[in-house]
Amino acid sequence: MTRPTFGTHPFLLGFEELDRLVERTARTSDGYPPYNIEQTGEDGFVITLAVAGFAEGDLSITLEDRQLVVRGRTGDADERVYLHRGIAARQFQRAFVLAEGVEVSGATLRDGLLHIALQRTVPENVVKTIRIEAGPEGGGA
Repeated sequence: MTRPTFGTHPFLLGFEELDRLVERTARTSDGYPPYNIEQTGEDGFVITLAVAGFAEGDLSITLEDRQLVVRGRTGDADERVYLHRGIAARQFQRAFVLAEGVEVSGATLRDGLLHIALQRTVPENVVKTIRIEAGPEGGGA
């Protein structure tokens, strides 16, 4: 007997996208740049990425279909000659899938750390009564 997944469970209607979200986030296996996720309150979070060597203009943060995407690209236009280069300055893309109702409330870059503040808004509880109409004889919708 197979166990139903979120998208196929009969009591969870309309959650097919949840399986796709889990698959999409599992594909990002690169560990660069390192990051922390911290809970700052009951409904607040901060994502902190270690982006040493990146200036504010080298970073971009976008929200694409509930996916928070942080990209970094440094401009190596200078003619430096390195005897040893141990500080990573490669381009990156890091993505986080945000739940419904989670909004980005701000971002700051300080001391080589990019802090992205998130806030969850609690949806209003709505009760809606559905009117039942008399259908044609013989049943069916």
